[in-house]
Amino acid sequence: MAKRITAISNHKGGVGKTTTAASMGAALASMGYKVLLVDLDAQANLTSSLLQNEEQERTTYNALKEQTSLPIVEVKENLWLTPSSLDLAGIELELSGAVSREYILKDLLEEVSPNYDFIFLDCPPSLSLLAVNAFVASTDVIIPLTAEALPSNGLTMIQNVMNATRKRLNPTLTLSGIIITRWEGSNLNKMIEEALRDNFGDVVYSTKIRKNVALAEAPLAKQDIFAYSKENSRRGESNGSKDYQALTEEYLQKIGIK
Repeated sequence: MAKRITAISNHKGGVGKTTTAASMGAALASMGYKVLLVDLDAQANLTSSLLQNEEQERTTYNALKEQTSLPIVEVKENLWLTPSSLDLAGIELELSGAVSREYILKDLLEEVSPNYDFIFLDCPPSLSLLAVNAFVASTDVIIPLTAEALPSNGLTMIQNVMNATRKRLNPTLTLSGIIITRWEGSNLNKMIEEALRDNFGDVVYSTKIRKNVALAEAPLAKQDIFAYSKENSRRGESNGSKDYQALTEEYLQKIGIK
């Protein structure tokens, strides 16, 4: 069984879910851990940002619909990906009558989880059946959010879904952290950070992910932030790679592995 199966979730788009999945996965892989990323978003941004060949014969859509094994593609040493496709947009309707439909992903992951140390689920920007499947299959949830508008209402919605999932479907699910992304150090950023820490305490990661052009450029080059920074920076580092390395190390400390 994997040490952790972590859902990276926020019902709002553009907050850094995909970047966080790709970056933390790559950081852990570079440390020698075996990592599987699962793209659960019909936009398939995680797939397009890491695979040279985005068009895959089988995707998460096929696995969920047919309830057959997850397709797994090697990205680099110690890092693998289950790709997504636009077909996934219709999966909720197709699964509406399925027996125990909330457990489909959990069952699929149980087949492969012994092969990996960590599994990250890149969730869609909604609190839908796919998100519930991710919560049921996971040990914990990470919520990335931008410090650009007071996020308390959105966090309350996610927590309500998590609480319902915990009560009925997965009693051991935990919130392992809130990540502040696209940090610029403005007065608004600082006010929101203070409000988050007042409300959630040390659940909010100390490491903040600074706004950094390399984080936007890396997916266009179909590379993770570390590979991209190494090729495009004199020092082999960018603020994005430094922040995600620090975040991953904090994550390991938080879950008691490092």
